[in-house]
Amino acid sequence: MKHWVSAFRLRTLPLALSSIMMGGFLAAAAGAFQWDVFLLCIATTIFLQILSNLANDYGDSVHGADSADRKGPSRAVQSGRISTAQMKAGIAVFVVLSLISGISLLFTAFGLNWNAIFFFLGLGVLSILAAIGYTVGKKPYGYAGLGDISVFIFFGLVGVMGSLYLFTHELSWQYVWPAVSCGVFAVGVLNINNMRDIDSDRKAGKFSIPVRIGKQNAAVYHWSLVLIGLGSAVAFVAMHFESAIQLLFMLSAPAFMIIARKIQVKPSHELDPYLKFMALSTLLFVILFGVGQLV
Repeated sequence: MKHWVSAFRLRTLPLALSSIMMGGFLAAAAGAFQWDVFLLCIATTIFLQILSNLANDYGDSVHGADSADRKGPSRAVQSGRISTAQMKAGIAVFVVLSLISGISLLFTAFGLNWNAIFFFLGLGVLSILAAIGYTVGKKPYGYAGLGDISVFIFFGLVGVMGSLYLFTHELSWQYVWPAVSCGVFAVGVLNINNMRDIDSDRKAGKFSIPVRIGKQNAAVYHWSLVLIGLGSAVAFVAMHFESAIQLLFMLSAPAFMIIARKIQVKPSHELDPYLKFMALSTLLFVILFGVGQLV
């Protein structure tokens, strides 16, 4: 069991929960928060994130990215702690759990509004396919350097605006700004991961953004992600400004900037701890942003 818990990569869950929490905070500020919808959102997101992590473990091991050259923690399939057949079974289990939780969420949020249910069911299936297709298959999109786009869409736009819609049943484009913040910070976590693995990814033919542009340019790219994330949040507050407490989220800015500076100067093999720090900083940002909206 400890090998499976390790393969779940629980340290990635704060990042996965950030977009759902942002949607929940925005719904509460709009007077539309519901605990049953929120908890089912959380469960579905956890299942999808674990599914993504298991699929990534399997896919990178099959394609050779998780080799002995890799600088991060050893993976379950690559190390032999979990066989490929067992990992395939684990992936199937979390596909089923994601569908059960997701369908329960849709009926709780929409009742028998079949148009809304089928639309979000389609999004859910796309999320599952995106989680698996990142590193699994003959042409995984993560190996083409498209992971950043996928993370931005699903951890940002879909995660925030989709979860908010489950509460409000309304779509307002003003919420694109906090969705962009969550999306680019999530991309920042992926970017640190890819900077850490730049050498092994290059050998395996995984053309992530850092592999394509080099470590130093990837560090500059990371700075741009941080500035866009903070700037988008400031833009949203500026459009709805009532008091300075709405800028409470800026207390998280030093953490993002320290991380950006550290990954700029440290060698790739020392970057692994900053994955966790970036994910936790994103969660802190969301909590401070949400509190600022509610106070």
